[in-house]
Amino acid sequence: MNFRKYLVLAGVTVFAAAGDSMLSHGMKQTGSISLNHLQGVIFAVLNPWVAIGILLLLAFFATYMTALSWADLTYVLPATSLGYVLLALVARFLLHEHVSPLRWLGIALITGGVGFIAGGPALTEHPHTAKAQDAPSAIAVGQAPLVAKNARNGAPSGVES
Repeated sequence: MNFRKYLVLAGVTVFAAAGDSMLSHGMKQTGSISLNHLQGVIFAVLNPWVAIGILLLLAFFATYMTALSWADLTYVLPATSLGYVLLALVARFLLHEHVSPLRWLGIALITGGVGFIAGGPALTEHPHTAKAQDAPSAIAVGQAPLVAKNARNGAPSGVES
C-alpha cells in the first residue's frame, strides 16, 4: 500500500470522528427535534456546528467510497475503526462526556483488532477473477462456444423474435 492509500484511510478516520463530534455538539445546542416538525429539522441544520458536521461527514463518505474502490470492505472498515478511539477521546476531553471503563475496554479490543487487520492484504484474491482471465484462451482453442448477439434485440443470431 502506498502513501496515498494510507492518507485516504486516515481521511476516513478523521472525517468520521470530527463530523460526528461536531454534529453531536451542535445537536446538544439545538435540543430535541422531531421529524414531525420540519421547521425544527431545518433549524438544526442551520446550526453552524451541525452544518460543519454534515460537511465533514460528506467528506467521510467521499473518502470511504475511494477506499472501497481499491480495497475490500473487510479491510477498510476495521482499518478505519481507529476513528472509534479518536471519537472516544474527543467525546471524553472536548465534549466532556463520561466514557465508562467497559467502553474503554471495547476501544482497546478494537485497537488490537486493527493491528491484526493491518498485517493482511487490502484486497482478497477472488477465484472467479482467475477463471475470467483464462476464458479468452479457452475460447481461442475452441473449448467454449461463441454466440453472436443480434444488435436489434439482444437475442442470439438465428433466433427469431
